[in-house]
Amino acid sequence: MTPLLLLRLLCLLPLATAAAAAATLPADFAALIAAKTSLSDPTSALAAWDPHLSPSPCRWPHLLCSVPDAPAAVASLLLSNLSLAGDFPSPLCSLRSLSELDLSYNSLTGPLPPCLAALPSLRRLDLSGNAFSGEVPAAYGAGFPSLATLGLAGNELSGAFLGHLLNVTTLEELLLAYNPFAPSSLTPASFSALPRLRVLWLAGCGLVGEIPASVGSLKSLVNLDLSTNNLTGEIPATVARLENAVQIELYSNHLTGRVPDGLGELKRLRFFDASMNRLTGEIPADLLLAPRLESLHIYQNELSGRVPATLAQAAALADLRLFSNRLTGELPPEFGKNCPLEFLDLSDNRISGRIPAALCSAGKLEQVLILNNELVGPIPAELGQCRTLTRVRLPNNQLSGAVPPDMWGLPHLYLLELSGNRLSGTVGPAIAMATNLSQLLISDNRFTGSLPEQIGSLPALFELSAANNMFSGPLPASLAGASTLGRLDLRNNSLSGELPQGVRRWQKLTQLDLADNHLTGAIPSELGELPVLNSLDLSSNELTGDVPVQLEDLKLSLFNLSNNRLAGALPPLFAGSMYRDSFVGNPALCRGPCPPSSSQSRASRRGLVGSVTSILAVAGVVLLLGVAWFCYTYRSQHNHGRSTAELSNGGGGSRPRWALTSFHKIEFDEEDILGCLDEDNVVGIAGEDAITVAVKKLWGGAGGKGKAISAAAAKDSFDAEVATLGRIRHKNIVRLWCCFRSGDDCRLLVYEFMPNGSLGDLLHGGGKGVLDWPARHRIMAGAAEGLAYLHHDCVPPIVHRDVKSNNILLDADLGAKVADFGVARVITGDGPSAVSAIAGSCGYIAPEYSYTLRVTEKSDVYSFGVVMLELVTGKRPVAPELGDKDLVRWVHGSIERGGVDSVLDPRLAGKSRDDMVRALHIALLCTSSLPINRPSMRAVVKLLAEAAPPPPSPPPPAKVAGQKPPDV
Repeated sequence: MTPLLLLRLLCLLPLATAAAAAATLPADFAALIAAKTSLSDPTSALAAWDPHLSPSPCRWPHLLCSVPDAPAAVASLLLSNLSLAGDFPSPLCSLRSLSELDLSYNSLTGPLPPCLAALPSLRRLDLSGNAFSGEVPAAYGAGFPSLATLGLAGNELSGAFLGHLLNVTTLEELLLAYNPFAPSSLTPASFSALPRLRVLWLAGCGLVGEIPASVGSLKSLVNLDLSTNNLTGEIPATVARLENAVQIELYSNHLTGRVPDGLGELKRLRFFDASMNRLTGEIPADLLLAPRLESLHIYQNELSGRVPATLAQAAALADLRLFSNRLTGELPPEFGKNCPLEFLDLSDNRISGRIPAALCSAGKLEQVLILNNELVGPIPAELGQCRTLTRVRLPNNQLSGAVPPDMWGLPHLYLLELSGNRLSGTVGPAIAMATNLSQLLISDNRFTGSLPEQIGSLPALFELSAANNMFSGPLPASLAGASTLGRLDLRNNSLSGELPQGVRRWQKLTQLDLADNHLTGAIPSELGELPVLNSLDLSSNELTGDVPVQLEDLKLSLFNLSNNRLAGALPPLFAGSMYRDSFVGNPALCRGPCPPSSSQSRASRRGLVGSVTSILAVAGVVLLLGVAWFCYTYRSQHNHGRSTAELSNGGGGSRPRWALTSFHKIEFDEEDILGCLDEDNVVGIAGEDAITVAVKKLWGGAGGKGKAISAAAAKDSFDAEVATLGRIRHKNIVRLWCCFRSGDDCRLLVYEFMPNGSLGDLLHGGGKGVLDWPARHRIMAGAAEGLAYLHHDCVPPIVHRDVKSNNILLDADLGAKVADFGVARVITGDGPSAVSAIAGSCGYIAPEYSYTLRVTEKSDVYSFGVVMLELVTGKRPVAPELGDKDLVRWVHGSIERGGVDSVLDPRLAGKSRDDMVRALHIALLCTSSLPINRPSMRAVVKLLAEAAPPPPSPPPPAKVAGQKPPDV
């Protein structure tokens, strides 16, 4: 026997042995081996199904035998969440003793197998969270003699609603949610044959019509979920007969009429949600008397009347959300005394009276949101002592008096919003204890006194907005050390003294507004070192001295130093007409060399005759010195960050000469860049400190007609990008360090390097894990701020014209920055700008843009809405799985058929569901077919801020209960 033949035989021996071993297995286990071979098993979850590795099949993982450790039949097969793929493994239909089959949350496809209905012992079948398609077999309605649980939720099943499944009289759990069934109604007889049914989950199933009164016959029902459908009519009064109900979910339908009476008699009811409907009338008083009611959501309806006085008697209520209704009257003063309240949102109503002092009596209250109401009186002292609070929003009421001293220092509070009230008093020193405070928003009140020195030491402070108050005294010196500060707005107070020194630590500051105060002294030159500052308003103060030349380094969309006492010559950049309004009311400022004063003129005339000879004698020397100084100044300015200089690569005349234009102070030159470039690299390492940069290379050149067009297009793209990015600076706009030109043949753009690449690659590229919802929201909020800056803060406004996920780059912390301005356009005051060709990418282009060729800011808003839909759904804007539709049309069609939950990325739609739905609504606004219906990007930024998920719970020692999602 040759060695080669021997080797082949040795290789075949294990296969033959395995086949022989499988042939000797009992029938059920042979069927398992056959099922294993038909499935894709990327994680090797079923590798142990091998008679050689484990000769006792009943000890194989993921299964249970009817008689352990004996050659018995398989009773349970538990294969949930194992990344299995392929069609349903038909050998499983031969497991006649199988009582439980769980294949949920895998990647199985194809039709459902009818043969499962014939398994005589099957009690639990869960195929949820896969990609099964087609109609549910008719056999499922006539078979399953023992089935108690049927789980088909979260697939791609179609056809009419499964009325025949309601004939399976043994059912206790029917889970059909989030499938794209055809629009279907529930008939009055739908529930008559299901006496044992405990869970009915029909969310997002395309249901239309009314909820039949027969639902009340389901006496065993524990969980009723008909949410996110298109149901109409009233909530039937028979719902109050569901004596075992724990959870009733009816949100996101088109229900009308009143909330029925009698729900307070449901002794086990814990969760009731009828939000996002069109319900009217008053809230039934008895509803709040349900003894175990923990969560009551009826927000975004048309409810009216007073909040029931029975609210004070709610014994178990922890989460109450009634925002966006028409409720009036006062809250019961005892509200909170008898219940473990954690989350309260009554915003956007007309509630009056005082804030109940007992809200935090149980010591569990985390979030209080009663913005945009008619509350009066002081904030209760008891609320100021509620140490579990993380989020307080009470703006736009009529609150008065002093803020409780302890409230300033609540240790877990990250948002305190009290703007638009009549509050007075001072900000107390207890604020030093607010170590988690990120946003302090107290504008438009009547606060007095000095800002406490401790406010600058808060480790997390990002926004301090205290405009339109009566604060006085100097700015706290500690404020200069607030390195986390992003926005500082103290406009229209009575602040005095000088601006603090050391403000170069404000590296994250984007907005500084100190206008309309009594500030004195010089403008700190350090302000020119702030890298992302884009709004600077120091107008209407008493500032003196000159305008620091360092301010020329800022890229400002709003710049106002008017009505001060500044003097001297303006820096050259500010002497042009573009900045004329920025310096009005400073009569001692000069645009160009300042003329001598009157005393200087008289002295000059007296010494004129005696000095003629001396002047003539030294004129030549002075002229030479002047020319030398001019050349030195010219070179210094041209190498400092704004001008252009000719640079040579050296080493011979054959190498090209590069023209460098820099837009920031850089520590590298063309050799650092060009020395790292080759055809395979996309980044270069620049400078002695190994700065990583990204380089875009645009080639032109002679050639045929096509090449000539390409060269012209490349030059236009290069010029557009340079013109746009060279004059703007924002933390959410990618930074263009500099550019190089070498004749007409080659151009290089040098950007900051973004280590996490593009959003498109990270979201759709695979292999990098799943972005969680807080990260996705942070990305969309950052990109929105960048676009809002272009639309609203640049003069004139800039339209990007190619907003897409691949043009949103991510830094090391997943901070988003808008990039690629090659087709950007400036919008003049003459209205929409006409273009000769469509710019943008397939799936992102606004519908009106494609046929009008008129570009506006609303075109960008539409494209950004598509990016938001990518983040919410996890899907590409154009993909085979969407059929002949783009993402926008697919989302609209899916919501119409299956409700909003049918489009949420299933990898995230658990605990983040409510936050994702809020973002989805914003995205749908942005992608409205009519531009007039789309919000501005500034409004989008606000909407996203209000829909932000709360930060993680603070660490011990004080344990905080689980976070709740935000209000809007």
